[in-house]
Amino acid sequence: MPTVLTHSSAETEDLGERLGRLAAPGEIYGLSGDLGAGKTAFVRGFVRGVGSPRRVHSPTFALLHEYPGGRCTVHHLDLYRLAGPEEIRGAGLDEYLLAPEGVTLAEWIERWTAAASDPRPIRRIQFRSVDEHRREITHDDPLP
Repeated sequence: MPTVLTHSSAETEDLGERLGRLAAPGEIYGLSGDLGAGKTAFVRGFVRGVGSPRRVHSPTFALLHEYPGGRCTVHHLDLYRLAGPEEIRGAGLDEYLLAPEGVTLAEWIERWTAAASDPRPIRRIQFRSVDEHRREITHDDPLP
């Protein structure tokens, strides 16, 4: 799997923006990594890449943020506080992981895929903090 090393939050956003420009409705991106590893910075760039003018908020206190106004709506999920697929379904978030109308970016995707019986194809992106500024980002596909 390809890996990219970013040296700042701005570089992580730029990577997200490049991928957002290529995104298509119906795609699901599963984001994994510790708290503070760069997932939300990546989402900020991704939302900009699909052309949405919306300001991205950290999903820490919300399960879902939606960003319309671009080529497609971006659904930004945070599954951190949910124990697994049953709680995700109970919260009504499974529709964004089974048949999204826009693009879904799901942080802590392992909460869904660890026990889900037949999830749609998910493009996985792993974030790892190297130090205060640098992030190692690994993706299933070559990153733009």
